[in-house]
Amino acid sequence: MKQPREGEFITVKSYKHDGSLHRTWRDTMVLKTSEQSIIGCNDHTLVIESDGRRWMTREAALVYYHQHFWFNIVAMIRKRGVTYYCNLASPYVLDKEALKYIDYDLDIKMFPDGEKRLLDLDEYEIHSKRYNYPPEIDRILKYNIQELVRWIEEGKGPFNPAFIDIWYERYCQLSHRKKFKNN
Repeated sequence: MKQPREGEFITVKSYKHDGSLHRTWRDTMVLKTSEQSIIGCNDHTLVIESDGRRWMTREAALVYYHQHFWFNIVAMIRKRGVTYYCNLASPYVLDKEALKYIDYDLDIKMFPDGEKRLLDLDEYEIHSKRYNYPPEIDRILKYNIQELVRWIEEGKGPFNPAFIDIWYERYCQLSHRKKFKNN
């Protein structure tokens, strides 16, 4: 499939290891594409859970997907600062329907004050048995947790304040939205 262009909207779908649909985000605005990554923005985006529940995202959030790393990054832009939610997940694939990846349960959340938490270890343990994650997946995910923490500590990619400023500003330009200042 051809790369989506800046300002276009795509659907994002996450799946579980067995191929079952986990969650769908409708209308993610594409801000930048390259051969290896896509940067987008969700802002009051409809989310549909696998059980049919529907909800809307509450704030603008920059999203970063990469074809080589086993994580994706959501930077939620809030008045008190940026909160990051990082999903341990397969690299994405893009087809005519959506940007797609497999969600591997583990998440790292980073708060505006820099506190980091590894989340959902219990869910990972349950799903690793239910879906028979092979040992290689466990090794890949452990390596990518270390890589993600390194990105956080080095301020790489979405963890660099300049990244947030540049891409949130671009989103505001494309959507004709007024940018608010963090307190």
